[in-house]
Amino acid sequence: MKQTAGKKQAARRFWLAVHLYLGLWLGLLLSVAGLTGSLLVFYIELDEWLNPELAVNQSSLDRQSYEMIFQSLLGAEPHRQHAWRLEIPEHPQRMITARYYKPEETEHQGFAPLLVSVDPYSGAVVAKRFWGQFAMTWLYDLHYTLLLDQGGKIAMAIVGLLLIVSLISGVYLWWPPLHKLRSALSFKKSASPERLNYDLHKTGGVYNLIVLAMLAVTGIALEIPEYINPAIGFFSPLHKPPKPESSPASNGKRISLDQAVAIAQRQFPEARLCWIETPDGEKGSYRINLRQAGEPSRRFPKTNVWIDQFSGHILAIGDPKQHTTGDSIIAWLHPLHSGEAILMPGRMLVFAAGLACPLLFVTGVIRWRHKRRNKISRRIAKKR
Repeated sequence: MKQTAGKKQAARRFWLAVHLYLGLWLGLLLSVAGLTGSLLVFYIELDEWLNPELAVNQSSLDRQSYEMIFQSLLGAEPHRQHAWRLEIPEHPQRMITARYYKPEETEHQGFAPLLVSVDPYSGAVVAKRFWGQFAMTWLYDLHYTLLLDQGGKIAMAIVGLLLIVSLISGVYLWWPPLHKLRSALSFKKSASPERLNYDLHKTGGVYNLIVLAMLAVTGIALEIPEYINPAIGFFSPLHKPPKPESSPASNGKRISLDQAVAIAQRQFPEARLCWIETPDGEKGSYRINLRQAGEPSRRFPKTNVWIDQFSGHILAIGDPKQHTTGDSIIAWLHPLHSGEAILMPGRMLVFAAGLACPLLFVTGVIRWRHKRRNKISRRIAKKR
């Protein structure tokens, strides 16, 4: 009996040390990741709030055709000869955002496309910004890579893995007997400041446990897909995106963006248009990205139609309903991480879990200081 109790005490001391030192060493990084993640849940809304010029002042004008929007882009940026990718927002009061992925100005950076905001009603180019040079994209890079490019991705993946260990150790230390479960999930009435701090730390971890674990797992997979995706593919083969090329045309005249969209939507008449990717050079093709009902991501769905830019023939179709289990797992990673998979309730859960990270760090440090101070006081008392 004593031997069993001794083993339990030793195990508790071990997990207490693990939980303590992980919290002290990684707490600040996790706080940064949590706070930035909470803000990025509302990336678009905050970007519009910080940049009022991005608000669409809808008039009596009809929306411009997609071809007219594209011509406005070419007129504003005539030297950008590669493909553009136009995001068509779900909300009619939002700008169309066009991404140019290969700007010369930022070619030395890992990922820094040019983002151009176009009013869908007037066709006017409202803003031109490079990724990383305005608040929300800077926050994204801080959250995703700690502003350290590839090395930052690996570091954040390790942080995510250690977060899982910290959560496991926290659950082990918290786990109460069944008759004490209610008190373990609540605050003690008329508690001292020390007990209130402990209850904040305890409940902040317990009530956010599932969401934090999900964010850690999906975050790791999103940080290092070059390692995670092959592992998923080992158990379930992954679909490889096609790279179709357009056939040369005698007249060299491409079909319009609107014609390409119409061709794609005939294949998926119930789907919503999300992105239009224009051809890159003479061999390039249109890629029309759509969202079918049931797809987890609203901004980055997986339904695609590739179309010959000259003939209008469909070159390839990507239908997530035909994809493998492995493809489905990968498709769920980002919308689970951002919370959009379950709409606003999911986003609010992720927002709250992100804020829990600095709460857990601060209350953990305070509790450690309390215990350390009490330990020192006991030592002094013994010497007297």
